[in-house]
Amino acid sequence: MESFSTVIRTASHEQHVEAETSTFMSDLLGGRLGVAAFARYTEQLWFVYEALESTAGRLAADPVAGPFLRPELLRLPALERDLAHLRGPGWRSTLSALPATRAYADRVRECAEDWPGGYVAHHYTRYLGDLSGGQVVRDRAERTWGFARKGDGVRFYVFEDIANPAAFKRGYRELLDAVEADELERQRIVAECRLAFELNTGVFRALGAEFPLSA
Repeated sequence: MESFSTVIRTASHEQHVEAETSTFMSDLLGGRLGVAAFARYTEQLWFVYEALESTAGRLAADPVAGPFLRPELLRLPALERDLAHLRGPGWRSTLSALPATRAYADRVRECAEDWPGGYVAHHYTRYLGDLSGGQVVRDRAERTWGFARKGDGVRFYVFEDIANPAAFKRGYRELLDAVEADELERQRIVAECRLAFELNTGVFRALGAEFPLSA
């Protein structure tokens, strides 16, 4: 019988590929968009992680979501340093979420309030994705816009407190496999993972509309 972490990975594969190969991301990573587009993307990430991390406290003791809340994953402080570098010290006053980003962040909050299993689905799609594909983004950003290696501008992608990402991901998948949920609840969590990828793709689509490549 397939482990739950494998079921999640295969069930959301299509959405995952769609998110990774969005036109906006391809253009951004291909160096066809300016640093303003990268800054705007980083800004949207702030809203999603603010929703994930500002609600984590209430889930710390939850038997389902609690074990996943690891301090070494937290991204907000790094994102805020990146935004200060990209946008200047007054970055907070210019923050604005795209409607697609707001919908994504709202869904994360909704799950945090009412459904720990759904929160885990969002937690998994974000943090494990950052530990994996995020490293490609960092490398390209450093080369395209000349950020210092693992420095301000790309700190979001640097997990300083995780010495061995492969071992960490293995441990995370083991937590998924052990999650306290019956078959129906597991199916709901898988469906929420798919939705998380779709919401993410919606943000990319909106960013693509805001930063079209000039013909």
